[in-house]
Amino acid sequence: MNMRNCRWVVPVWFVFLFVLAGCEREQPPTAGPPEEGGAVRAAAELKPTEGNQVSGTVTFVAADGKLRVVAHLQGLEPGKHGFHVHEKGDCSAPDASSAGGHFNPAGTPHGAQIDPAEKRHVGDLGNVEADADGKAHLELTDQVIALEGENSIVGKAVVVHAKADDLTSQPTGDAGGRLACGVIVIQE
Repeated sequence: MNMRNCRWVVPVWFVFLFVLAGCEREQPPTAGPPEEGGAVRAAAELKPTEGNQVSGTVTFVAADGKLRVVAHLQGLEPGKHGFHVHEKGDCSAPDASSAGGHFNPAGTPHGAQIDPAEKRHVGDLGNVEADADGKAHLELTDQVIALEGENSIVGKAVVVHAKADDLTSQPTGDAGGRLACGVIVIQE
C-alpha cells in the first residue's frame, strides 16, 4: 500500500467515528424498559387528615383495558371504610374537602365498584377493610377508571373515609369524614 494513500485512511475513520458518536448523542433519552409488559403505572401516597393517623399507598397499573388497584393502608379503626377517587388532586384542606366530591364525569348516581359504568361514579371503588391492627390491604381490577381519556384518574385524589360506604345512599354512600388523602401521579 502506498503511504500517500494511508494518510486519508486515518482521517476518514476518525470522521466516521465522530459522526457516529454525534448521532448517538442526538437520540432522545429512553425511560428504560416498560414494566409489566408495557403497562402504565400511577400511584398515590396517602397522608392523614387533621387529627387522624391513616396513611398508606395505592398503586394503579393499566393493562389489557383494565386498571389493577392495590392499596396498603395503616392507622385505621378495624372494619370497613369508604375508598374513592375524588375529582380534584388537592389534599391541602385539613379535612381534605379540597379534593371535592367523588370523580363523576358522566353525572351518574353513586354505586358499588362492581356496578356497570352507568350505575356508579367513576371514582366509586367500594370499601377497604381494616384488620384488628388497623391495617388494610385491597386488590381489585376495574374497567371504569383509567389512566388516560375521559375517565382518567391521574391528577385526582384517593380518599379513605371514616365509615363504610353503604354503596347505595346518594350522593356518596354515607361514608363519613375523610381520614386520608393522596394525589394520583404517573410513575416514571
